[in-house]
Amino acid sequence: MTEYPTSQEGPQPAGVSGGGSDEAGHGKAPIAAAEAVRTHAQVPVSGQGGAAEVPRPRGTGAPGPGSGQPAEAARASAHGAADPGPGGARTRDDEAARNAGRRDAADAGPGPAAPARTGPPGPRAPLGTAPLLPSAPEDPSPAGGGTAIPGSGTGEVTAARREGDRLRFVGAATRRIARGIDLDEIVLGLCRATVPTFSDAILVYLRDPLPVGDERPVGPVVLRLRRTDRLRPIDDLTEGGTGDPAGTAGAAAGELDFSQLPLVGPQGDLPAAELCEIQPGGALAEVLRGVRPVFGSAAGAKDALPELLGSEHPVPRGQRAILAPLRGRRRVIGAAVFLRTPDRDAFEQNDLLVAAQLATHTALGIDKAVLYGREAYIADELQRTMLPDSLPQPTGVRLASRYLPAAETARVGGDWYDAIPLPGSRVALVVGDVMGHSMTSAAIMGQLRTTAQTLAQLDLPPAEVLHHLDEQAQRLGSDRMATCLYAVYDPVSHRITIANAGHPPPVLLHLGGRAEVLRVPPGAPIGVGGVDFEAVELDAPAGATLLLYTDGLVESRLRDVWTGIEQLRERLATTARLTGLDHPPPLEALCDDVLDMLGPGDRDDDIALLAARFDGIAPSDVAYWFLDPEETAPGRARRFARRALARWDLEELSDSLELLVSEVVTNAVRYAERPVTLRLLRTDVLRCEVGDDSPQLPRQRRARDTDEGGRGLFLVNRLARRWGATRLSSGKVVWFELPLPGAQDPR
Repeated sequence: MTEYPTSQEGPQPAGVSGGGSDEAGHGKAPIAAAEAVRTHAQVPVSGQGGAAEVPRPRGTGAPGPGSGQPAEAARASAHGAADPGPGGARTRDDEAARNAGRRDAADAGPGPAAPARTGPPGPRAPLGTAPLLPSAPEDPSPAGGGTAIPGSGTGEVTAARREGDRLRFVGAATRRIARGIDLDEIVLGLCRATVPTFSDAILVYLRDPLPVGDERPVGPVVLRLRRTDRLRPIDDLTEGGTGDPAGTAGAAAGELDFSQLPLVGPQGDLPAAELCEIQPGGALAEVLRGVRPVFGSAAGAKDALPELLGSEHPVPRGQRAILAPLRGRRRVIGAAVFLRTPDRDAFEQNDLLVAAQLATHTALGIDKAVLYGREAYIADELQRTMLPDSLPQPTGVRLASRYLPAAETARVGGDWYDAIPLPGSRVALVVGDVMGHSMTSAAIMGQLRTTAQTLAQLDLPPAEVLHHLDEQAQRLGSDRMATCLYAVYDPVSHRITIANAGHPPPVLLHLGGRAEVLRVPPGAPIGVGGVDFEAVELDAPAGATLLLYTDGLVESRLRDVWTGIEQLRERLATTARLTGLDHPPPLEALCDDVLDMLGPGDRDDDIALLAARFDGIAPSDVAYWFLDPEETAPGRARRFARRALARWDLEELSDSLELLVSEVVTNAVRYAERPVTLRLLRTDVLRCEVGDDSPQLPRQRRARDTDEGGRGLFLVNRLARRWGATRLSSGKVVWFELPLPGAQDPR
């Protein structure tokens, strides 16, 4: 084992050290000793200018330079004498290291001890903080004019320390930039990582609009100022508030002072151009095409910076600005400008590498954020188009809905709801849930929802609708599973017909505050195939509220579905008692209150919620007749309509109603073989419905001057507020609406 010397040499004349050097190996230290001196030794110049101090490793217990050992013992040690102590003989490496240090000290010559460094103060750290990246290497030579001690490695150690600081800064900055997931977070991470550690201010310009993926821009390329960050306002950049810039020395050396530097303005803002159109072939275009960061004093950047910042804003001279293009995967998407004030060292050549790393990570992060934003936008648009923009407001029922995705990062899912007006003032209420909450689930949900709307327009019974949905799901694939609940509400009869396909049962909140879980046959999920669906008809009293929902509302990892249904029933009953038992709770507030029952761990799936308040139509507001398909049917229809209007005190509508009823009944009688139905409904409008057994729907056409017919639907379209025709399984229904007297016609 190598032992280190137990004593240090005292001051020696210059000639002695040379002899020792020759004896130790002709003035050449072994490689191991040289490395030890360069990395571990500290060789200060003593007051007599000769002795070199080679500190021992920890644990050797050697005395320091002032231990008082005799010079003879030290000289004996220097010439390789055996150590009488327990440590044994010294090695050749120890001797060479000691001799190299003695020779270096002798070369330095006698002189006073190195005083503290004098002269003008060094760069002032921003905000009183030592910068992580010193921008200029410290002078390793003593202020007294002596040279650095060869072999001591002071300059090399300082440079290595500075490079280590740069690497640590780049690592920390890139981690901070990479933490951002959207555009603003990434740009903010760049600004916060560089100010004030790397620069005193930063300007970030991005293309407007930002290209997405392989999109090729059309039109001129425009950069928009996305964010600016600065170190401190103008008042803090003066010493003592006297108005004298803190960078007077820098200004005297040929730099701009703070009043001219485009770092801060009179009010402490950071003036820069908001928009910059890149001119093809211009200086800025050339710098951005080069991709690599350049100093503001470079040939191309001198003209590029005014083009970017604006001609009215001065540009700092010297290496106090770096223009770094931001290049994504395929093209330049912006630029970043790093600025330093005159009271701080200018940028170095190595700072261009740091700026390049920051620009690269920022540009790639922005590219990914833009792609992620486009994907999120597509998902949002897909989900929005799959669900109804607004619910209809059919006669006799009020509707409200809510939809919540499973998470903010997965904004699409397979849950849907719908309300479809049907002939006879009825309405179909649908809620369904496709397995999963992904883009595939949303696509399948869209197809099933479209199929349900088509089947509803055919006025098929609820069980038949579920049967056809099951067949459609099997055509889409063997693993396309979904649950669905389909209900049809008739406001005239105050009845509701419900068919279920593996969906949670609905909850009916009565007017008195009682919440009831309806007993509906569960059925098999859609997509199983080969099963029958059963429908049940129940009472739907006026003032009651029906709540349809998906299992995400009542089922989670913390509770099973039946526990959640019971909690939902209790929540509805509590809400009804709080609002009063003589009137139902507001529908929108009821939906919000239901969603408030969800806890932190209850959002495992999408949630679709549809609430229907049954108002119904009173029997006194309904008039119904059967008309045989005879030539006298239009005249009888006019008389019936006149009597109903007289009973409702709506004689003002007699002329319009009789004319339109006569035209519609005449068309129905022409093609019907069975009795024609005529029904009048008085709600917020006067609605007339004429039904027959002919499946052919009427179409409005422009009649020629010589035609004797073909003008009936033209009159209906001109006089009625709305009209339409719906095909039924047993024929069709043609309907139209007239506004009540005193009511404003929305047309």
